[in-house]
Amino acid sequence: MADRPILVLAATGGQGRAVTAALLDRGAEVRALVRDPGSPGAQALSRRGVEVVSGLLEDVDSLTGAMRGVAGVFALTTPFESGVEAEVAQGRAILAAVREADVPHLVFSSVAGAAQRTGVPHFESKAIVESEVRASGVPYTILGPTYFFDNALGDQERILAGSLDLPLPSDRPLQQLARSDHGAFAAQVLVHAGKYAGRRIELASDAPTPAEMSRSLSAAVGLEVRHNRYPLESIRNPDMHAMWEFLNGPGYQVDITALHAAHPEIEWTSFATWAQRVFASGS
Repeated sequence: MADRPILVLAATGGQGRAVTAALLDRGAEVRALVRDPGSPGAQALSRRGVEVVSGLLEDVDSLTGAMRGVAGVFALTTPFESGVEAEVAQGRAILAAVREADVPHLVFSSVAGAAQRTGVPHFESKAIVESEVRASGVPYTILGPTYFFDNALGDQERILAGSLDLPLPSDRPLQQLARSDHGAFAAQVLVHAGKYAGRRIELASDAPTPAEMSRSLSAAVGLEVRHNRYPLESIRNPDMHAMWEFLNGPGYQVDITALHAAHPEIEWTSFATWAQRVFASGS
């Protein structure tokens, strides 16, 4: 299967870009499914030698066409455009296409904590998809990423103004993941499918507290960044409110020490290193 491409779904999104970059670094042939092949992100992939095809996560026909002849598929689902029911429908469309195209290996990117009955809507929808992946008979690996470091970039202006806004106690560790680490791990699984078939692996790079995050950001930005713990009651989105309740409660349960020891081939990124790369570079 060395001469067969690996398909990355939603390849211009955050996860897809990281997986595609890691696969290219390993010399793999990559096919990328995107909504708009004419977009700047898709054109950038094409210039790197990626085969770009058009398709939608909910469209079985376009997914099946993109999956023909591949060595493996990296897939994810999202509720953030059309809701959790649409996310489950995406998962079912992906599985139908995987079966129709006879894909040898599916890597599904879910979320850490999906098996914990969190009550978080977008965790529960991913848990449904996970269950159907396991029951499908399709060769699979499930990855469970924790909170991504670059979620902080949604408040980049606030950080540059000296405030890290997180609804957590300052001394509460938050397990987090660098997208580059996630991409590298997914690429490892896709290239060496036999070692990972049938497994579910949760991923975290580091677990800094908001106080530690603030110190790292202060060093990277060059000004004092203070943690601002805003109240959960101010979060109006029910899904996000439930997620932060979970993160204030049991939270993610990744055994980071064991994970990193078992996978020394991944250059696990600390939050401090990530902050220096992102903010000290001015990006």
